[in-house]
Amino acid sequence: MQQIEFEYHDPLLEIVQVNRIFPDGKTFVDCIPKFPVEEIFKKYFEEKKSKDFDLKNFVLDNYDLPLPVSGNYKSDTTKPVTENIEALWQELTREPEETGGSIIKLPFPYIVPGGRFAEIYYWDSYFTMLGLQVSGRIDMIENMINNFSYLINQFGYIPNGNRNYFLGRSQPPFYSLMIKLLAAEKGDEILAKYFDQLKQEYSFWMKGADKVNAANKTYDRVVLMPDGELLNRYWDEHNTPRPESFREDVELSLDTDEAEIFRHLRAGAESGWDFSSRWFGNKKLFTSIHTTDIIPVDLNCLLVHLEETLAMACSYNNADTEAEHYQQAAKKRKAAIQKYCWNEEQGFYFDYDFTLIKQKEIFSLAAAYPLFFTISTKEQAAKIADIINQKFLHNGGLISTLETTGQQWDAPNGWAPLHWITITGFENYGHGELASTIAKRWINLCTTVFKRTGKLMEKYNVVDTALEAGGGEYAGQDGFGWTNGVLLALRKKYKA
Repeated sequence: MQQIEFEYHDPLLEIVQVNRIFPDGKTFVDCIPKFPVEEIFKKYFEEKKSKDFDLKNFVLDNYDLPLPVSGNYKSDTTKPVTENIEALWQELTREPEETGGSIIKLPFPYIVPGGRFAEIYYWDSYFTMLGLQVSGRIDMIENMINNFSYLINQFGYIPNGNRNYFLGRSQPPFYSLMIKLLAAEKGDEILAKYFDQLKQEYSFWMKGADKVNAANKTYDRVVLMPDGELLNRYWDEHNTPRPESFREDVELSLDTDEAEIFRHLRAGAESGWDFSSRWFGNKKLFTSIHTTDIIPVDLNCLLVHLEETLAMACSYNNADTEAEHYQQAAKKRKAAIQKYCWNEEQGFYFDYDFTLIKQKEIFSLAAAYPLFFTISTKEQAAKIADIINQKFLHNGGLISTLETTGQQWDAPNGWAPLHWITITGFENYGHGELASTIAKRWINLCTTVFKRTGKLMEKYNVVDTALEAGGGEYAGQDGFGWTNGVLLALRKKYKA
């Protein structure tokens, strides 16, 4: 596979910095070179000396631009939204032989999100699979899991997506939930099939656990807490601008003296919440981003599930001693989540700033993860349900945080994955009426927007449902994998 190397000084990244050429910086990094990259660079150095040199024309002459995944698809709004989603599965399917440019080739077919997102994404895929399950597409679920297993075998972890510019970071670890989803369809022996990959996934997140100590409290994604517990943070092995958002990262860095800002931005991308006031020191100031200083409550709940899944998988692999290790790790992590992230006075879970040794003050739907994974007590769940009902619930569903900052993972936006997590969490603790209310408002919003626009969107404005969602680094995208998946699953569950 021919790869494009992106360094801070690469001259062709000039293209990313000029909005008039490509408003979306990701366009360029997804281009496929028409000629060997070395040849293109040589031509660039020669031709740019000319006073008539036109950068846009140069790129168009030397690269094939990517096409939006769902750009040519026309929905039929006279048909039910579920029929359109069934048709979209094929539109969003990519075959393994497709490769070139920055893409990392995968061995099996897979579903992409849609719009600008023409590659597989890690955590998106779990929520897409929920819909594939409703559609009876268990074959595609297995294909996608096999692709993720392939990536684990090749790189030792699942990258953010199958592009070479994503190497160095992952995304929220939903692999164990994917395995359990497939096991629900094909039996628990599936846990044995993917046991080695589950262990590799865990090793990636826990890399350096044996190296942290009083003098060095962090190693990659592992953090030694004040009382000796091990918890995790988001991280990226690189500390340079993201190639797919190069211009945005460089421009933001000009407003701060923080040398680590690029790593904080990359870690925020690994979180999937790119971006949110969750990661800011000053909740209104993007330049105060400090993601790697934060213990996210949702990440650590996901790792509890991974530990518990590994313990279960051990029983199918005659590894009883290992099972005890993972059981104890999950038990300790649950206790640490309660200790560092639960706030009894507020009645809510918060992320924890381990550098300041105190909780963050941002209310977010990450607090629903302990309910989704049944880590909370009934009393805690009741308090969280009350706050989410009073402060997060709007006509179209749930806002992600209570802050309005212009970031896409803050108010007034709502997102499919967080609705699924929250609704399921409330169901787990007997708050069925609230879960139903949230689900039906979200279903109604997605359906109404579809009838109005013919599109299923990446995110929605849940406060003013007549407006499109906004904020973030790019325009709203349609397609859309995880919205399709969650909408199908909720419609089935609530018969709506």
